[in-house]
Amino acid sequence: MGRNGDMLEILAKLAVGYIPFLFALCFHEFSHALIAKMRGDRTGEMAGRLTLNPFAHADLVGTFILPILSTVYSFPFFGWAKPVPVSSRNLKNPKVDMFWIALAGPLSNIFLAVVSAVLLAACFSFGQNETLSAASTMLINFLQVNLVLAFFNLLPFHPLDGGKVAERFLPYELNRKMYEHQGTINMVLLFFLMFGGFRLILIPVNFFSNVLMWCATRMVS
Repeated sequence: MGRNGDMLEILAKLAVGYIPFLFALCFHEFSHALIAKMRGDRTGEMAGRLTLNPFAHADLVGTFILPILSTVYSFPFFGWAKPVPVSSRNLKNPKVDMFWIALAGPLSNIFLAVVSAVLLAACFSFGQNETLSAASTMLINFLQVNLVLAFFNLLPFHPLDGGKVAERFLPYELNRKMYEHQGTINMVLLFFLMFGGFRLILIPVNFFSNVLMWCATRMVS
């Protein structure tokens, strides 16, 4: 009985915490591949990345092992997927096109966060029972996960999307130096996250989460 209870608790944690993360991550990568195709580069599509199938985007450690362990044992949550390949040679205006391809990922997560708020309002409109309460909890988590992915990836450092977004507005020489020192920047970013930097990301996440939650409640008032 105890084992069955523990297993149900683990499955509930995965349903509420991990499944929303997995879908948000796949939609993020799918959006990169879709916009790349629209801008003239089919590299991501040819690599099988124009799909929501999680196995097409998965990194074994970053998509499955680490996030699942984090969810089950309530560790600080962290994860990633394989980057979508893009060939700038196929783009008509590489600097502008790469900007939109990079921005597509964070914008897709903001879109999903807004959709979550609309669905949350629908749940609230039906009142509350055990099923709707579980659905509301999942939607709230889905909303927050998408905002975390969006604002984290907007940090203006390579290899994050924000680095490519910022690249459009920075002079060539500075962009070149950022690429040359990408390994060092990655280490700085890692230490930034490990020693409290993630709390700074949560500032806009919490603000926009509260705004969307407020909007959800206003839709049914």
